[in-house]
Amino acid sequence: MIKRIAVLAENDYEDLELWYPFLRLREAGHEPIVVGTGSNDAYFSKHGYEVKVNLPISAARPEEFHGVIIPGGWAPDKLRRHPPVNEFVRDMFESGKLVASICHGGSVLISAGILKGMKVTSVSAIKDDLINAGARFKDEEVVVHRNLITSRRPADLPAFMREVLKMLGE
Repeated sequence: MIKRIAVLAENDYEDLELWYPFLRLREAGHEPIVVGTGSNDAYFSKHGYEVKVNLPISAARPEEFHGVIIPGGWAPDKLRRHPPVNEFVRDMFESGKLVASICHGGSVLISAGILKGMKVTSVSAIKDDLINAGARFKDEEVVVHRNLITSRRPADLPAFMREVLKMLGE
């Protein structure tokens, strides 16, 4: 079954953390949809690669998606400032749908208010922030807790996507 997955985007996303999941999802027969904050029709990565937005967050309805992926880089710091992004991620989580975050993507999880008691990992720079939000931090390449999947950095992408695809029923 083809599953529709939101891939969140904003300027300064980490190239591999957006494109690797996007292409692996497509390769697995799913439909990744780039969802932006609505400030632009396209965003640029930390290294200048463009990604075009398929849908602004204002038009994204959680009931139309099977999951959401939050890439890292500096984009999560921008994404988390948009209440509709936090509401979308919270709704996905509370509905039991896939929520997957890598690197600094955990910043959005904090702002969405979904971390109390959850086991997570991330880049070490936001470890204290995650703990202060009520998460139980583990320094591992991928951590799965209920419908939440988290990873630390680009080198963890194979393990991250293995778990994402497993949760999607691959």
